[in-house]
Amino acid sequence: ASEAERLERTAQLAAGALAAAVRPELTIGIAWGATLSAVARHLPGKPTHDTHVVQMNGAMNPQASGLSYAGELLDRFGSAFQAALHQFPVPAIFDDPETKRAMWRERSVRSVLDVQSRVGLFVFGVGAPGSETPSHVYTGGYLDAADLADLARTGAVGDCAPVFYREDGTDADVELNTRSSGPSLEAIRAIPHRLCVASGRSKRESLLGALSAGLVTELVVDESLAREVLRERRASGADPAR
Repeated sequence: ASEAERLERTAQLAAGALAAAVRPELTIGIAWGATLSAVARHLPGKPTHDTHVVQMNGAMNPQASGLSYAGELLDRFGSAFQAALHQFPVPAIFDDPETKRAMWRERSVRSVLDVQSRVGLFVFGVGAPGSETPSHVYTGGYLDAADLADLARTGAVGDCAPVFYREDGTDADVELNTRSSGPSLEAIRAIPHRLCVASGRSKRESLLGALSAGLVTELVVDESLAREVLRERRASGADPAR
């Protein structure tokens, strides 16, 4: 099967697993991206009440607002679960960490951050700069040449919403994270249910990093990537079941 076919099959299974986990009075956090867009296309309808869907990271960049892209994804989730929607209209990655800190004091932004703090189910894919189907954050004008060089220098292999990490799960001294609109790795680990969807062997390092960082409580993954990750963890002496 092609990379695209594997992604669609993985997304279809993930959509069913997600729908099974959704319950009334649940707040669902989603990290936009190509993988989540594929999942959204396969979501079955499941009426609920007092359910909320919140965007976990901004989508704006210097070339585009990103609002239609993120908004379409939110709309699909909202329609499937009859949920209230909460967009996060801020840049995906700020130019200056001081600007981010100032924005985080605004009441309109603060209200979305408060909803994010109540997330009980976080659904996300893992970005990888070298993936055959690279994450939108690497191809959509969100990172310039200096950003990409800095990520390479610090050894970052992937991202989640988009907070960047190394293959061993660490993110110390990754300067770009001080400007990211996404939740910290520590904040992600505090969410009770964290459903990761990943497909394609080229995301091996990124998925290994997410697992090492403890970001995943439930994983939907295609067989080829699963075999790559298990092989690597066995070779490193890690417990493959962890």
